[in-house]
Amino acid sequence: MLKRLDRSALEKLLAALATEFRLLTPQRLADGTRLLRPHGEGALALQGEPVQRKPTEAFFPQHDPLMWIGAQGEVTACDPPVNPLALFGLNAADLACIAFTDRFFAAPPADDHYQARRQGALLIGLTGHAGPGGEFLPLAEGLCDLELLALRQDWLGVPWTARGEDLLAGLPDGDWAELENLQETGRARGNPLQELLESAAGLVASESVPDDFWREIGDRCILCSGCNLVCPTCTCFCVEDRHEQGATLRSRVWDSCQFDAFMREASGHNPLGSEALRTRRRIHHKLAADVTRWGEFGCLLCGRCDRVCPTGIGIQAVAAKILARFGS
Repeated sequence: MLKRLDRSALEKLLAALATEFRLLTPQRLADGTRLLRPHGEGALALQGEPVQRKPTEAFFPQHDPLMWIGAQGEVTACDPPVNPLALFGLNAADLACIAFTDRFFAAPPADDHYQARRQGALLIGLTGHAGPGGEFLPLAEGLCDLELLALRQDWLGVPWTARGEDLLAGLPDGDWAELENLQETGRARGNPLQELLESAAGLVASESVPDDFWREIGDRCILCSGCNLVCPTCTCFCVEDRHEQGATLRSRVWDSCQFDAFMREASGHNPLGSEALRTRRRIHHKLAADVTRWGEFGCLLCGRCDRVCPTGIGIQAVAAKILARFGS
């Protein structure tokens, strides 16, 4: 099935979704920031850079209340969300990141809070000519219920699930030649960043990067934790207890492997006691350890860590330095 949507059909589709789902759509704030926000709070921003905050926070929020613990030890679980989520406007990298975290939180023991938000959620990709100024974005070709491929004016709708097909029912057919043109554009562009990552990952996994390099990179880290806070595949958290009105609210909050206390033991020993060790762990985790465990990189090239890092040591930047210095 291939359908075509004009602006009016797209807005009708989103309006219908908003009655059934808690719909998040890309919108631009006054300061220029592009974010996923509740539909209707602002004007749609259908072209532009990737949304600034990681989309996986919709299912794994920064502050996640888990339970209330009463004065006598009685436990009351926090209620799951009432309406399922629908995320619109995800690019190919962000859809791949959600698929990665789905696997992580589904691994035994499955994370019930993540599953409660993820269950029933609807994912709608926005690819094609949807980048800044209509720049071409790689096609997702899966990993979502519905993919909208931006042409210069309209959109082609490609369903990937039965729910996606239902959303397109009644719309006019799309032109398969236009879809093939978009696919050919994607093939012609290739993915040089993926090649960079793979080459650098091979050097990291083979221990070909010396300690002096990690000390150099670590010396530039200011422990802001921005890289972890924006990364859609970072899943580390700690537990926080707050005492309120005679009861305790237990929540989980995001943690960062760049913090000095991340792995500090009760004895005082810290196996990651320097910025060099913590920085090496962050890169090694994404490019080597995740490949061993999951069969794929933990970095899926969304680019957020590189955009947010004030000292220029995001993963793509570090991978380029590794390849320039230690590659053959």
